[in-house]
Order: sequence, then C-alpha cells, then structure tokens
Amino acid sequence: MLPRLEIVRRLRPIELVSRARVTTDEGGMHAMPAPAPYVAATTRLESPSDSSFLALHLPGTRLGMAYDGASLSLTITDGRGTSEHRSRRTGRAESPTELGVTLTGTHLTAWSREAGHWVARARRDLRDDHVDVHDEEALATLGVELPPRPSVAGGFGQLGLRDLRLVNEADGSPLRDDGDLWLSATSAGPGFFDTAHTSLWRLSPDTLDLRHTGDLFFRRPDKAGVYGDHATHVVRDGDRWLVATSTWGDFEQPTRATRASPSTLRVTLATVEASVDVLHGEHVLDTAELPLPTDGLTSVAVWDPHLVREDGRWLVGFVSASRFFRFHPALAAGPSLDSLALVSAAPDRRATEGTTLLRVDDELVVLASDGRDGRRGERARFPVFGTDLVERGELDAPYPTNLPWPTLARVDGRWLMVAFNGRPTGGRLLGYGTHGDVVVMAEAD
Repeated sequence: MLPRLEIVRRLRPIELVSRARVTTDEGGMHAMPAPAPYVAATTRLESPSDSSFLALHLPGTRLGMAYDGASLSLTITDGRGTSEHRSRRTGRAESPTELGVTLTGTHLTAWSREAGHWVARARRDLRDDHVDVHDEEALATLGVELPPRPSVAGGFGQLGLRDLRLVNEADGSPLRDDGDLWLSATSAGPGFFDTAHTSLWRLSPDTLDLRHTGDLFFRRPDKAGVYGDHATHVVRDGDRWLVATSTWGDFEQPTRATRASPSTLRVTLATVEASVDVLHGEHVLDTAELPLPTDGLTSVAVWDPHLVREDGRWLVGFVSASRFFRFHPALAAGPSLDSLALVSAAPDRRATEGTTLLRVDDELVVLASDGRDGRRGERARFPVFGTDLVERGELDAPYPTNLPWPTLARVDGRWLMVAFNGRPTGGRLLGYGTHGDVVVMAEAD
C-alpha cells in the first residue's frame, strides 16, 4: 500500500526572537505591542563578565532578567515590591556571549548563549505572581527595556517543532505553492505544553529546506484572553480557512488524584475568510467549540484534530483520552462540522495519537503513532487502519523517539513524510517539552 521510507534529512530551527520588532544598540524603553504572550528579547555581551539586563513591561508590572557577570536571575516588580528568583543549581552561566528573556504563556525565562547554544538559567511561572499575561489590552501596551548594546526584541520563535501537519485542501490533498508544501507545527517553548504555540512553515520538497512564515494564536469561546493553543490542522475550504486546534495553551499537568477527572482540554475551530492570509504573519483567531463525540467511550479529554471532506460529509480524526495519559484514536463524521457522530474508535490502545486521514490508491485510510507506552506489538510504530479503526498493517518507516505523527504527501511521484523526535534542548532546568528535531523521510529507492 505504502512504500518503505527512509530518513533523508533532520532539521532543528531554534530561535528565541523570530520576528524582530525592535532592533537597537542604544537601549532604553520601546513600545512593543504583542498579539499574544509569546515574546522575547536578546542582547549581546562584549565580555562574559559584563553585567546586563533585559525587561518586559506590562501595565504595573516589570518582568526583568538580570546578569551580574556570573549568574542570571529573574525579578518581578509590581505594586507590592520586587521579588527575585534564581536557580542555585543552574543559574550560573558559562562564558555567555548573549543574554535573553522570553515570555511564553505564563512562563518567564532567563537565557544565556553558551558555546553557540541557548541555555535556560532561571524560570518563573507568573501565575504564582498573579500576573494576567493573556489580557489583550495589557499586551497591546507591552514595552521592552533594553541595555545600551546591540539588542533585538520581538515575537518568540521556537526551541523545536513537533505535531507537524500538512496544510490541506478540504479533500485532503496538500496545499501547494509553486511546488512547496505548507505545514502547521507546535513551536516548542521552554517547558511543558503551556509554553508552546502554533506556527506555519513552508517546505520545499526539492531542497527539503524549511522556512518559518507565520504564527497563530487563539481566543476561546468560553474564556477571555488569547492563548497559544496548538496541535493544529489548517484546511482551505473554498472561500474560507478552517483552523482546528487543541486547547493545550493553558494545560496543567494532572496530579495522580486527577488523572481520571474530566479536563478542559478539547478542540476548537476557527473559521476565517480566505482573503485573510493565515499562512503569513501573526494572527489571533476567534474560535468556536468543535464538538467531537465520545458517546460510549470513557473520555476525559480530546485533542489532535484532522479534517477531511469526502462525498459530501466531513470526517474528523482525533484522539480521546480515557485518563491522563492513556489515549487512543477515534473518528467522527457528519454532514457538517457541528453535527458529528462517532464512527469508530480503538479504545484498547494505550498510547496512540496523531490520528491522520490519508488517501492512498483512492481509498481513505487512517494513520496514527504508537508510543512506547503501548502494549507489546503496539509500541514505537506507525499503524495503518481502515476508517473502522481496525488495524491493517503499519508503515515501513523508522520510528523516531517521542510520539511522532505520520504526516505524508505524495509529491512528484514519490511519498514524503515529515515527523519529529523527542530530543530536548535548553538545558536541564526546563524538563519535558522542549523537543524536537524535524525528521524528513522519503520513499526509498
């Protein structure tokens, strides 16, 4: 059905500042309105022993990073005074050449660039300081304070990419632009899921070069503010864009006591006129609930939407979790996206996600990714299902670390696959969530 695939390229785009809004060597305060709480600033050091600072300003609050020539710390200043936060184990920098500060969701992080790599030296969750970073009015007045040395500030980029999906036409075919493919991805931040956001990328099938073109942020239908939701599928449906995403942007790690409790993690849908170029620049999209049916399933959350229209009806692949983190693929269908019924599910799976609909030889099949926590025979592989979610086989393809999604397109007579792995970056302070490398595979000769 599908040929053997082999790895042909690995990429790892890492940028703290991806979309510069302020570039200066004179320092001072600069207005830097932001559409979402995903911003960054960096400055160069002439000597590793130079002291320096960087700061972001929200109304009534200064979010600062300080370097004393040896160690980095964070300071939070508001009407109650100033609090300092440093890591005794990881705060000391090793011959830094640059410094950085990032705000990714509620997480403020101080960085030093050492031997060509960014290393996190301090981090603070601003929920502990009661700072509302999701308020759009506050973000519109955001300012950045820079030292008198070469500095740049703007939108936060990424530490790695995961959850890669092709941008598709409604029938499931890949959207092309002068032969290039478009991808949505989760841009990894400095920590767990709530530090990441959705980005857009352009991939050349010929050179396998990958170029960042845009970022998407989301308003919720039931909650004020703007969020970096991700695990997103972008579809062009005639005169509109459909953007389905998972509400990971404020996800909190369940405790042992709450792993089987219902979560607010779900899927939303933005509908945008095709005249809006969602593939370029920064956009904040209004969303509505995408009601994914879980009738007959024990389900505490759903995520990973993938949309295809066939024969006048919509099919939506997704993941349903019976608890955190035990999850399986599911498929819904209906005449419209607000009238879906459950078609099939594989609730016996324990660690299978990335549900993806793909047309192969004029037949629609369902691909997924079996993580290493699955049952024997259902680990570290890409299963292939029918739309009844009965397994038919598996992709003959290398399986990288973590839970790479199977994103495939037939381009110029050969199959191409884009996946990712679990390789972290940024140092030991950050923990899980800073992955991964982009792993490109192609049809073997």
